[in-house]
Amino acid sequence: MSAVYRPRGLRQRLAAGILNLLGWKVVLEPPPGPKVVMVGYPHTSNIDFFYAILWAWATGRKMSWIGKRQLFNGLMGPIMRRLGGIPVDRDKTKNFVKQVAEIFAQREELWLVIAAEGTRSRADYWRSGFYYMALEAKVPIALAYLDYSRKEAGVGGYFMPSGDIAKDFEIVQKFYADKVGHTPKNQGPVQLKPPNNP
Repeated sequence: MSAVYRPRGLRQRLAAGILNLLGWKVVLEPPPGPKVVMVGYPHTSNIDFFYAILWAWATGRKMSWIGKRQLFNGLMGPIMRRLGGIPVDRDKTKNFVKQVAEIFAQREELWLVIAAEGTRSRADYWRSGFYYMALEAKVPIALAYLDYSRKEAGVGGYFMPSGDIAKDFEIVQKFYADKVGHTPKNQGPVQLKPPNNP
């Protein structure tokens, strides 16, 4: 059973209060450390962002995300960083997973959000990048969710990747088996692309 988070600061109480008025419960299992790769499911609607931001404010978690370095050029750079953006090179000559691992090594605290489905539309398979980022950085994977059937927003568990992605993914599948998104028809299965599937 997931732990209901108790907000402390003014902004935390205000955000939790808004969620409560909307009938939602804020959930946050105690994190095992200050650094995690945070994967969320299901992501089926633009409204998910609204609940995710309220959850972050309610729990005091600063969620970060990665984007192409070009997005941070000019006047938008400071704004993107303020919103939690971290610039990285997407040049094919540079190992993307290793870049992310280096970012983790440089920071004392980092909750990096990765969209495993990569889309709000139905996806037949999850992308595996989040797993290998956590494995390379030696940090836990946080299982985040928005369950519209129970009206729960939060993180309900963590696990350390072992390197056996097939076995570890059984943990992911079991956790998300009963989670229902805003638009269920857009909710794809929790599964990885088979190795021989191009």
